[in-house]
Amino acid sequence: MLIVDVPADGVRRVTLNRPEKRNALSRDLLRALLDTLHEHDRDPDVRVTVIRGAGPCFSSGYDLSGPLLDTDAPTDGQWSRHVNDTWFSVWDLAKPVIAQIHGYAIAGATELASACDLVYVADDARISYPVVRVASPPDWQYHTVLLGLRRAMEVVLTGDPIDGVEAARIGFANRSYPPAALEASVLEIAVRIAGVPSDLTQLNKRSVHRAFDVWGGRAAIRAGTELQALAGHTSSAREFRANALEAVKRAARGE
Repeated sequence: MLIVDVPADGVRRVTLNRPEKRNALSRDLLRALLDTLHEHDRDPDVRVTVIRGAGPCFSSGYDLSGPLLDTDAPTDGQWSRHVNDTWFSVWDLAKPVIAQIHGYAIAGATELASACDLVYVADDARISYPVVRVASPPDWQYHTVLLGLRRAMEVVLTGDPIDGVEAARIGFANRSYPPAALEASVLEIAVRIAGVPSDLTQLNKRSVHRAFDVWGGRAAIRAGTELQALAGHTSSAREFRANALEAVKRAARGE
């Protein structure tokens, strides 16, 4: 489900390894990923972590074929709170985490990437949040604080995909690279970060996040939780739940 390797001193690379499921984020995969990231935070030999996907893509988003919560009878709004807590637990890790995106990243996979500290993508990657066309506002509402008002509005109202070049241009990603150069380029950056004393890197990361918090970024992301939960009571959401996976596939195709 996860592959962890050591491509360079101080660098750990975590590969989402469900290629037959397009690395869909199941409950078990998310548990394993969070456990691994927290282990890296406690390991003095780790200074930075890279997350990537096996097979043709980074991740197709949440695995809609099985349960995502630890209860079969969630209370109203529990999913929205769960998502916020999950991704902020990645956000709040002491050590930096890098997302390396190839192929496509859809919906929940874009949330995972946005919870990381740095995001690098292939030029031909496809980044999208098609769920806004069929079910609800985003589960983790990073869009406005990362992309700005106009770009966030366009992305959220259309649900249309953007390529890696555009993702870097509007601020979803730091940079995009030709597909063949992505892995080596990300590793070069990770090695550069790992060359800084870890205690200093952790303070540097925290200083950027503190400024973000002062701006209200964290509160803005959390503020959408209730609206996302409210969407579950709409007729659109009821239709979506009847066949969620097929609805997302149609939306991703632009139908």
